[in-house]
Amino acid sequence: MKTLNYILIALVLTSLSACKSSAVNTNKMTAKNGWITLFDGKDLSQWHAYNGGEPTQWSIVNDELIFKPAENRRRSENLVTNEVFESFILNIDWKISEGGNSGIMWAVQEKDSFGEPYVTGPEIQILDDQKHPDSKAGVTHRSGALYDMIGAPAGVVKPVGEWNNYLITINHEANEGIVVMNGVEVVKFPLKGEAWDEMVGKSKFSNWSDFRKVLEGKIALQDHGHEVAFKNIKIKKL
Repeated sequence: MKTLNYILIALVLTSLSACKSSAVNTNKMTAKNGWITLFDGKDLSQWHAYNGGEPTQWSIVNDELIFKPAENRRRSENLVTNEVFESFILNIDWKISEGGNSGIMWAVQEKDSFGEPYVTGPEIQILDDQKHPDSKAGVTHRSGALYDMIGAPAGVVKPVGEWNNYLITINHEANEGIVVMNGVEVVKFPLKGEAWDEMVGKSKFSNWSDFRKVLEGKIALQDHGHEVAFKNIKIKKL
């Protein structure tokens, strides 16, 4: 009888071990699943300061990536990915400071003569819609907007101090850009053709010779002189 009990116990343990192994494998598959982690709360190995150099005004605190402008600084310090991307889905959480301004750009090109990533890369706006004066410039300057081109609705962004989520899709094959903020689709826009050209032509970028001339580029987190935090940054190539 004891031998039979031992056999039964062994079978149960083997079954539990198999289930555990299966769960682990499933978790690994879910963690991959086409997504690339750009920031895991531990290091900045996937990023560098725009136009080269080690970031000095970006820090990691409690698994959050925080930008805080240095006193008496001489220039901005935007953060860009090491890798270039063309069509993708970007997932990112962000939290802006009171009266703050920032943004996320794509198709960014690096060259000393450009100076800032927005010279080449379109921007999805991050803003304190209540207190930053840029919000008074119209709906195309609100959080979630394709900056100065396509406006975002009011009331979707969370208050200062709370985390917001962006799911940004840039799909050149479908000629479609989509911004989902906190689970709500707020902006949809074309990426090329007459509709894109018309949109740019009516914006401040109409005479910018290098603006979004290249589809493939880096993703940038903007230094606009205000404290801002990011976390859970991952990307899936399309």
